Amino acid sequence: MVVRYVEAPHQADQRGDSFRWPAVFLGGGITGVDDWQASAVGMLEASGVDVTVYNPRRANFDVTDPAAHEQQVRWEYRHLHIADIVMFWFPACDPAVTVQPIALAELYAAMERRHQYRLIGAAPGYPRRRDIALQLRSAQTANHVPNSVVLQSSLRHTVNLVVEVIRSHPYQTPRAEFPG
Repeated sequence: MVVRYVEAPHQADQRGDSFRWPAVFLGGGITGVDDWQASAVGMLEASGVDVTVYNPRRANFDVTDPAAHEQQVRWEYRHLHIADIVMFWFPACDPAVTVQPIALAELYAAMERRHQYRLIGAAPGYPRRRDIALQLRSAQTANHVPNSVVLQSSLRHTVNLVVEVIRSHPYQTPRAEFPG
């Protein structure tokens, strides 16, 4: 079993090996929170599923560089749209430092995209957890998100749902390409 790893700013190769398996985008907090993405990748590796992981957290990123910032925003937009599964994790954080506003905006936009699996988790210590629960309920009422989507309380449970979706929904190639 293989985990293909694509980290920003590297692009997913839509014609190569990394595009043959279901792709999961790791959405959620980056700035001011622990590197939960590394833990999620480790859990996916241990699960034994074939998957391509799109990780927006860069090993090296200069937030003061306008060109790098633009490249990051474009990368995230593209990979959020080409992923089969968008997993969001909102770790506990100090609200004086961050409430992860970009990730919240990405989550709310993803709730409108019906062609993707959206799996969502927020730690009990995440200050906007109630907002996410209310938005999820609203999206379910509007039939934008299935009622089966439940807000998870741990990273492990959220990743386990990703694995469950991959195992229960065979992936079929080819995937539609996303321009640019």
